[in-house]
Amino acid sequence: MKRMFSRIAFGALACVLGSTVDAATLRFANQGDALSMDPHMHNEAVLLSLTGNVYESLTGRGRKFDTTPELATDWKQTAPTVWRFNLRKGVKFHDGTPFTADDVIFSFERARGEGSDVKVYVGAIKEIRKVDAHAIDIVTTDPFLILPQTVSRWYVMSKSWCEKNNATRPADVRKGGENYATLRANGTGPFMVKSREPGVRTVFTVNPDWWGKVEHNITEAIFTPIGNDATRVAALVSGEIDMMDPLPLQDVPRVQSNPSLKVMQSPELRTIFLGMDQKRDELLHSNIKGRNPFKDVRVRRAFYQAIDIEAIRTRIMRGVSTPTGLMVAPDTQGFAPELNKRLPYDVEAAKKLMADAGYPNGFEVGMNCPNDRYVNDSEICQAIAAMLAKIGVKVNLVAESKALFFPKVIGRNVSFYLAGWTPASQDSHNALFAVMSTPGEGAQGQFNGGAYSNPRLDELTRKAGAENDTTKRNAMIAEAFKVHQDDIGHIPLHQQPITWPPASS
Repeated sequence: MKRMFSRIAFGALACVLGSTVDAATLRFANQGDALSMDPHMHNEAVLLSLTGNVYESLTGRGRKFDTTPELATDWKQTAPTVWRFNLRKGVKFHDGTPFTADDVIFSFERARGEGSDVKVYVGAIKEIRKVDAHAIDIVTTDPFLILPQTVSRWYVMSKSWCEKNNATRPADVRKGGENYATLRANGTGPFMVKSREPGVRTVFTVNPDWWGKVEHNITEAIFTPIGNDATRVAALVSGEIDMMDPLPLQDVPRVQSNPSLKVMQSPELRTIFLGMDQKRDELLHSNIKGRNPFKDVRVRRAFYQAIDIEAIRTRIMRGVSTPTGLMVAPDTQGFAPELNKRLPYDVEAAKKLMADAGYPNGFEVGMNCPNDRYVNDSEICQAIAAMLAKIGVKVNLVAESKALFFPKVIGRNVSFYLAGWTPASQDSHNALFAVMSTPGEGAQGQFNGGAYSNPRLDELTRKAGAENDTTKRNAMIAEAFKVHQDDIGHIPLHQQPITWPPASS
């Protein structure tokens, strides 16, 4: 009902199951599992989507992706850098303890502290002041007019529960860490975690004391990660599961031909892109010693022009992806359509750029690619490796699980990689700040895996965050995008569709 899986699973099934009177168990699957039940441990869609049915934010997203009240009933700006949020009264955590301002302040410190991977959602916040038990003042470092949108993926945890169970900091399961919040959850949301078996299944039950209006007939929801595409589709066709995400594009015709199944598809805000290390003096896993070819814009441009995006769209993405020249999707606030133009695919021009940069014979480079995260991600990486071979670049592809992939990107221990980004605020500032800005304080550039840096882009991003005039703000964002394009800071590829098949009634 609430976050991505809620919309794709709980909410989407409401239209299928809503016509029935009997209570229902929903069984749904994804190609990967959430790494933890801790909503601050990992900034990744599956984890945030699953835990978003259990935990809640101050603000939420409506059916039309508009900003809506959640744990805060209303908010207003009382000074250029101060926002007053009035908190919802009568809300209780699943263990029965009341929700108060203390929980919000605790969750802020936890989300920006050691071990947290969601610092980007609170990066603009300087401090939170308690007004009373159900009111807070959020103070930002600079004027930040999209704060209500930005905090919609920052989930509030119970201060007393975390303290009682020694879970005041997130534990990184990727490094072997674990604490009470890794397998258990205690939120204020419409569903509660009944049981958790990592990699096997997670069972959710209804929170009978939820403050909101229930718009479904689900009594239990069972989530099962099924990594193999064929196995996942077979489970759907056989009726073992009711829905799955994502549906492999090659299996769409098969599922569409089944009268008991329905394929639902819509545009996604996530942009798939390539990142390049632009900071190290020498690339990792490369035969070029003492130099980093990616520091030369001619090399970055050569890589861009060597990629046949139309071949990727038609052959790998089955014609459903949308090639892009920007790092955000068209439905994102601040999108600049006049800049949404890709460099032309031109192998000969790419070869000349490589030669002009001093690499006429190319070079060797490692490429990190997740194999359980995006639609057809491994196939895309393999195709790009083959395309780059035409300009003399030998790509050593490392396809790995997201548990291994993300720490390398966040830690900037990659030379060349494929990733994706969805602006949680549905605003271009989010991508500029988190992915394209120079890594720095307050989670700036936290997901800029190649450490791309341009002071002008940083300046424009700060100004856009504070600008109230839409025309001026969009002009700043457009200029920042142009700076990034001219630098070839990243190589945008495409937006993918969301494709999932719920069983029809």
